[in-house]
Amino acid sequence: MRVLHLSDLHLAPWQRHKMAWVRGLAALEPDLVVNTGDNWSAPILPAVLDTYGELLDVPGVFVLGSNDFFAPRAKNPARYLRGPSEIEEERPPHPLPTRDLVEALTARSWQLLDNRGTELTVNGVRFSVSGLGDAHMDRDRITADHPAFDPTAGVRLGVTHAPYLRTLDAFARTGADLVLAGHTHGGQIRIPFWGAPVTNCDLDRTRARGVFDHRGTTVHVSAGLGFSPFAPARFSCPPEVSLLELVPRAD
Repeated sequence: MRVLHLSDLHLAPWQRHKMAWVRGLAALEPDLVVNTGDNWSAPILPAVLDTYGELLDVPGVFVLGSNDFFAPRAKNPARYLRGPSEIEEERPPHPLPTRDLVEALTARSWQLLDNRGTELTVNGVRFSVSGLGDAHMDRDRITADHPAFDPTAGVRLGVTHAPYLRTLDAFARTGADLVLAGHTHGGQIRIPFWGAPVTNCDLDRTRARGVFDHRGTTVHVSAGLGFSPFAPARFSCPPEVSLLELVPRAD
């Protein structure tokens, strides 16, 4: 079972090379696409849809990040070194047409998972999938009934944008086999032989990207494909898309 994990595209109108590269990922022939949010930096829906291209014909699920709701604003990048960025209490000045994005993606084969669950059967394997909204914006709704998974499913998959500890704890507590998240950009500016200085959430810096165990649940945090146009640099942290291969448990 091949799962393509996309995250943090942060697509801007001038990024033609990125658009073409992502469009070519359909050649990997994934069985399932999981998109963990922050698709754009401007209201360029036709470009986003053209970029995902044939991947929209593959079964998929997605959650939204803060930059799916609001365009990024100019900030001093050094602020991130002091701790997670703050979502201002007042409405940011550049809202994006989020509803149009959701309707366009769900009109194809992808399902929105913000604070909801679904079931999918992919190549004969039944997935019980549960999602949480972006914890960075306090849009995650953890309750006694959510997240939840069918214990008889072949794969119990949790999906969220920002891997705050409360979301990872909730997925682990309710029996997720695998959790996929993004948001961290892998630290974006990594120090060679030391790693990420920050994660932009309360996850420790040693787990800013990659696969790790959290309370018995496997977590994959994607370093993502992009960055804010106001902090257009990555160092020692190349953009990434992950193709995860799921194999049967050894009983």
